[in-house]
Amino acid sequence: MRIIAYSCIEEFTRTYNDSKVALDSWYSKVEKAEWDCFADAKAMFNSIDSVGNKRYVFNIKGNTYRLIALILFTPKIVYIRHICPHSDYDKIKDCSKV
Repeated sequence: MRIIAYSCIEEFTRTYNDSKVALDSWYSKVEKAEWDCFADAKAMFNSIDSVGNKRYVFNIKGNTYRLIALILFTPKIVYIRHICPHSDYDKIKDCSKV
């Protein structure tokens, strides 16, 4: 999968240093993946959730953080839309619009 944009991870890890290893691991796995559908992503990341509008939520570092991504399966592109601590994620009213 092609991931856009690693800069989101870099920016987030400047503030939340303890997330770097987990986010880099996520990035490495997703970059090597060849997902054709949600089931393929779910097979790799059991905790992934679909929240609508092609947005998917990944638990990062044992659910300490959440990463919201827009995934386009046909062109195999993952757009990182938002990364936040779980407590901030709970405050998002509609993840499908992030």
